[in-house]
Amino acid sequence: MLHGCGFVAGTDGNLSVRLDRRRVLVTPTSMSKGMMRTSDLVMVDLEGRKLAGKRNVSSEIAMHLLIYRLRPDIRAIVHAHPPTATGFAASGLSLDQPLVCELVVGLGCVPLARYGTPGTPELSRALEPLIPQYDAILMANHGVVTYGEDLQHAYMKMETVEHFARIALVAHLLGHAQPLNDEEIAKLVVLRQKYGGAKSAAPMPVDLASGKDNGNNHKTRASERVESDSRNQVPTRRR
Repeated sequence: MLHGCGFVAGTDGNLSVRLDRRRVLVTPTSMSKGMMRTSDLVMVDLEGRKLAGKRNVSSEIAMHLLIYRLRPDIRAIVHAHPPTATGFAASGLSLDQPLVCELVVGLGCVPLARYGTPGTPELSRALEPLIPQYDAILMANHGVVTYGEDLQHAYMKMETVEHFARIALVAHLLGHAQPLNDEEIAKLVVLRQKYGGAKSAAPMPVDLASGKDNGNNHKTRASERVESDSRNQVPTRRR
C-alpha cells in the first residue's frame, strides 16, 4: 500500500512488527516495497542481530528498535516519504497547527525532528526526545515515521499525516487558515478516549517550555515567515 499510494519510491521506506518481547520482523534493505514478498522479511532481536531471513536487515533498524524500547505499547512502525508531508519536513515546518479536528483526536500534532543522517546514531538522537509523546514525527529533510498498536494503525497514521499535510498546504495557499482555539481543542482531547484516538500525550502545540533544543521543530526562518504572513493576512478568530 505504501508503494501504491506513492508514499515511497524505488527502495525507500521500511516497516517492522514486534512479534514478542525479543523478536522483531522487519523489511529488508535495498528492496522495493511494491515487489517485496513475505519470504523477503528479516527477523532480528532487540539488539538488531539477525535471527532469520535470507536478506539483509534495513539500514534504519536502529530507529525502529529505539521506538520499541521507549514505547512498550507500540507493536508496529512505518517509515515512508509521503510527498507533501516530506515537503513540510524539507522546509523546516512541523504540522502543529490544529486546523482539522480529526488530526487533534487522532494524533494531536506532528512535530519536526532535527536532521540526522539516515542509518546513523544521529537520527536516533534527533528522534528520542519526541518518541514518548508523539505517534507520528516528521524528520527534517528525510520523511515521516508513524507507529501504533499494530501495522494497520501505524499505516493509517501515515495516511493521516499526508492527508493533513495536503490540507495544511491548501489552507496556507488560500491565506485564511483558521486554527481551532484552546476551548475547542480541549473538547477534542476529551473525545480521544471515545474514538480511540491518540494514546500518547501529544501536547499541542509542541512543548518547548523546557528551553532545551530537543530537536523538536526549532523554528527556522521559513516557519517564522509563514507564521508572520498568517498574522498579517488572516483576521483574528473570535475566541
